[in-house]
Amino acid sequence: MITEYSKIVKDIGEQGLLKKLQYFCSRDIVGDDGAVLSIDSAQKLVVTTDVLVDGVHFSDRTTPPETVGWRSAAANLSDLAAMGAKPIGITVGLGLPGEVTVNWVKKLYQGLNDCLQPNQTPIVGGDICRSPVITVSITAFGTAFPHRVILRSSATPGQAIVVTGTHGGSRGGLELLLNPQLGNNLTVAQQESLINFHQRPQPRLDVLQPLWEIVGMTNVAGMDSSDGLGDAVVQICCMSGVGAKIERSQISLPSSLLALVSSEQALNWALYGGEDFELVLCLPKELAEKLVKQLKNGAAIIGEITKEPKIILVDSQGKYPEQELSLTQGFQHFK
Repeated sequence: MITEYSKIVKDIGEQGLLKKLQYFCSRDIVGDDGAVLSIDSAQKLVVTTDVLVDGVHFSDRTTPPETVGWRSAAANLSDLAAMGAKPIGITVGLGLPGEVTVNWVKKLYQGLNDCLQPNQTPIVGGDICRSPVITVSITAFGTAFPHRVILRSSATPGQAIVVTGTHGGSRGGLELLLNPQLGNNLTVAQQESLINFHQRPQPRLDVLQPLWEIVGMTNVAGMDSSDGLGDAVVQICCMSGVGAKIERSQISLPSSLLALVSSEQALNWALYGGEDFELVLCLPKELAEKLVKQLKNGAAIIGEITKEPKIILVDSQGKYPEQELSLTQGFQHFK
């Protein structure tokens, strides 16, 4: 007997699946050949796209369908936050094998909504098609005032480098999901903390309002740390033609991560583990100090932008030698 939970996509076809997914979309927008979105003429439109592929970005071992949806939405909302933009909607492109259950797809969309609704972001359209592998492609739209657009290319020497929270937790959560025995010495709360870092990262749109209140019209450079904190700092410096000096002791690490691995391994995962989705911002030091004080929860000044175009990790305590950071050290597709 075929039940609602055992039906697979090819049982109901494209139109049947679309009818079920319209429940999760903005009903006053979805239904035509395109979405019509209103934007303030004084603002810029910011557009970003992310693609998540089964076996590359998620798997049944580490990410149930609800968390695939959450992570897909969070990745795009994080990109908007990194640009200083307020989200106004997303579209979802979904590639599916016919044997995927309808219930799996509905849970995916529920996870999308769970992340989108607190950030007042509707699903305004998309497409589905047959594919040999599950693929989730999301395009997100946001608006930003021209003087508040955050760019990677506008960092200047003397600016402080701020991170908005801890790093390394997502990689720790992934390792724990792949190797549960690693958590035998952790409390349940510590295990749940690390798994949540990986499965339900929080896009830092909440940072923008206090940021603008503090900096006013002052230039802010930055991006998110989705590919690792080290990668973010290097990307900003390369785009801005500057360097950076990073103090390793100032990088905030989750206490649950330090209960799982050594401080050296935790720092490596903070720099190169990726998928923490915090913001890395460059702004004048006195303003950076005010922002960190207001944000708390792992926010910190980790270094400063320098004129010399090298990105150096230093240890003020003299225990570790200087280390130069580069784009070749983190995760890269096709490497």
